Amino acid sequence: MNDYSSSDPDCTTPSTIDRVCAVPGELSRWFDSHAQGLAPLFLRLLLAYEFGEAGLEKLNGDNWFADRVFPFPVNLLSADLNWTLATGLEIIAPAALILGLATRFFSLALMLLTIVAIAVVHWPAEWHSVAGLWKGYAISDQGYGNYKLPLMYLLMLVSLVFSGSGRLSVDAWLGSQRQSVNG
Repeated sequence: MNDYSSSDPDCTTPSTIDRVCAVPGELSRWFDSHAQGLAPLFLRLLLAYEFGEAGLEKLNGDNWFADRVFPFPVNLLSADLNWTLATGLEIIAPAALILGLATRFFSLALMLLTIVAIAVVHWPAEWHSVAGLWKGYAISDQGYGNYKLPLMYLLMLVSLVFSGSGRLSVDAWLGSQRQSVNG
């Protein structure tokens, strides 16, 4: 048992250590009470930018879907309809993500779009081993595919599906309005 006297100036080290050791817990409590619902905002903004940029490229570009082979059931739609649907989703969903409106719905829709994009555009054309597949886990296509970035987007979207839109969102505001109406 340590007997530290607060009047002894040589015994300030234990209380200083205690204060320093308490900082992570205090920071954690502060983040829990003030910033916990903000984390999804950053994911929403990043994903809105990335998907919005892709949507604007499609909106102002030529349809290159015609020479692609889509997986079932997307292959049942024409290349022009697939192009229009992808472009529309990549324009509308980012606006909804920025607002935090129907975040889980639009995140799920973008997840489906991303899975199709990985399968059609980013997956390696040929791979015969896990090592060969792993070469496609890249940002730039060196002939092995390039599914790293869309996979990262997919995981961010999964996070939004699980967490929701967070505190700074239309979804949260609508939820608080429903609670006040229902008492």
